[in-house]
Amino acid sequence: MKGDRVEIVVDAGDTTRTYEVVASRAGRRVETAVRRGVVEVSEVTRSGSVVRTARFMATRVLALVEQPVPREDSSEQTGRPLRETPET
Repeated sequence: MKGDRVEIVVDAGDTTRTYEVVASRAGRRVETAVRRGVVEVSEVTRSGSVVRTARFMATRVLALVEQPVPREDSSEQTGRPLRETPET
């Protein structure tokens, strides 16, 4: 969904650097994968085509923060109140 965001904090020797991959258009999402010592963060379309990819050595990644956009569940859309338990 537009607004999905992943922040990557990388050790750059004497300092740290922060990178950000954001789903830039409606219908796109951000996916992460760790394979063979490489952290890969990709922006993907609805059909599964990769738009852009950021790759980092896994040994250099200090933090990987996924910040998805809040999505509404079908239960939230109905507007039904939650069932309360009676007090005894």
